[in-house]
Amino acid sequence: MINGGKPKGGQLSRRAAYLCQDYDFGLFLDQYQSRKQGVKIPYGTHNEQDRADAIRKACNISSRAELDHSYRAKVMFWRIEREFRKWQLQRASKNERTCH
Repeated sequence: MINGGKPKGGQLSRRAAYLCQDYDFGLFLDQYQSRKQGVKIPYGTHNEQDRADAIRKACNISSRAELDHSYRAKVMFWRIEREFRKWQLQRASKNERTCH
């Protein structure tokens, strides 16, 4: 903990910060939200702040630093990260097939 009783971020919160900076993660969220809401969300809609908000909302936390201190938040973040990596691989596979 740091001053004021706020949790100090560690490795997981840093991974979340890097993920939020990843433009592709925004595209992943655009596609996910399109499917979930049944409406077309234009690619590039989710900016870095939106990405961070999405992680905090999904993990039910107010700060990414809490990821290193809440088991439930960790599990949800790992799930998000795993689904994103799976999406990246599928996308890369599709791109590879269309390039040949």
